[in-house]
Amino acid sequence: MKLLVIRHGVAGTRDEWAGTGRPDTQRPLTDEGRKKMRRAARGLRAVAPRIDVLASSPLVRATQTAEIVAAEYDDLPFDTIAELSPERRPDELLGWLRAQKPGSTVAVVGHEPHLGFLAGWLLTARNDSFVDFRKGGAVLLEFDDPPAGGNAVLAWALTPRQLRTLGEAE
Repeated sequence: MKLLVIRHGVAGTRDEWAGTGRPDTQRPLTDEGRKKMRRAARGLRAVAPRIDVLASSPLVRATQTAEIVAAEYDDLPFDTIAELSPERRPDELLGWLRAQKPGSTVAVVGHEPHLGFLAGWLLTARNDSFVDFRKGGAVLLEFDDPPAGGNAVLAWALTPRQLRTLGEAE
């Protein structure tokens, strides 16, 4: 299995959003964040030409990012799953991952610091975050066996700028 881990695109700031009186879960991508994420999604497709399954955190900024990624992959359907919520433990995603078809390319969209801990745990089986996910950045993890803590291999990690550059070349 290949696991493409994507951090949501640029959203409005928490401080600005707090003034709206609405919960942070509804904070959307900015117009510039959408534009940058569309270019990054083109770059993603250049380095990961196929996604079989796409899932997102239920928070608005993540689902909007997943919509952009899905559009780049020929309107791939996606699910929102609670296991990608920022307050969840990284190992809580394991059951969902193991339910996916072996050999598939699975993509998930979520938040920091959750994604950093998820990648760290899948790579080392330790509850450490050492992968820096910038907004709109991504990593590709590969598993020979069913996913478990400590059995992933890091194939690549790309910053949002690198993905956008790849997207401009397409």
